[in-house]
Amino acid sequence: MILNDFLSFNEKGLYCSYGDFYLDPQQPVDRAVISHAHGDHATGGSNKNYCTPATAAIMKLRLKKNAGREFYTFSFNTKFRINEVDITFYPAGHILGSALVLMEYKGVRYLYTGDFKLQEDCTCEPLELVNADVFITETTFADPAVIHPLVEGEIKKLNSSDHNVLLGAYSLGKSQRLIHLINKYCPQRKVFLHHSMLPITKIYESFAYHPGSYEPYNRKLMKSPGQGFVYIVPPLTFNSYFRAKNVLRVFASGWKKLQYQNDLELYISDHADWNDILESIEKVNPLEVWTLHGDGAHLKKHFEGKLLVKILN
Repeated sequence: MILNDFLSFNEKGLYCSYGDFYLDPQQPVDRAVISHAHGDHATGGSNKNYCTPATAAIMKLRLKKNAGREFYTFSFNTKFRINEVDITFYPAGHILGSALVLMEYKGVRYLYTGDFKLQEDCTCEPLELVNADVFITETTFADPAVIHPLVEGEIKKLNSSDHNVLLGAYSLGKSQRLIHLINKYCPQRKVFLHHSMLPITKIYESFAYHPGSYEPYNRKLMKSPGQGFVYIVPPLTFNSYFRAKNVLRVFASGWKKLQYQNDLELYISDHADWNDILESIEKVNPLEVWTLHGDGAHLKKHFEGKLLVKILN
């Protein structure tokens, strides 16, 4: 029997009382099961942290002594137990080490996605969906109006000019994916990487996910016009370079609001879009869908009378 109170929100985040642990808590807790290392999912300071080895490595790099007291790491497809709940991590396809969290309790399977994507990404483990009775899905882009374009067509927009490009991207996941895509589809361009992105990229390489050819930022070369250089920078740096001359300003994101006033629109997202979420629900074949991390109203309306959709947040 599906337990409606298997997961609930409190001031610290999403809590499983039957296992006495939190999923991606927003504050330090005693037991934290962490889906991936992005800051909105991987809060530091918890006593016991359960995650994949790559997630632990990235958290320790970014949060240092504040990452957490103890880390218990598990490879994908390896079952472990917290109190009476059995847990297995499966690849989420979002970033390196990102995991779907399958929780099994009294014969019922609850699958929590964290963040996930179906689009191909050679810089992380590909998504592996499994059957579950309850599918607890992110809904970042769960809107019929949001359909992500093909990545190949988007990245090839950089071939439309030989101008140098200031390319804004998040340091973890997106920047490594962009290095690979530029190497593959824009091979004439040299990639420079902001210094803050280098350590995370080295972790990717240590886990045998080599994004491709890149160099640390070279200020002198980047000032040479018409060389076709691409300088990948984090959002703060991108926003501070709004007066750069002879440089195309581009930001890689699935959000429209981050495309305004740029020289090119580059819709590259690391989240599932509307069609991807529907396809995932079909593959998981759940009895119920619970939504969070976004707006589940469109899914609730879409499945009305066909499948129970419960909005958690």
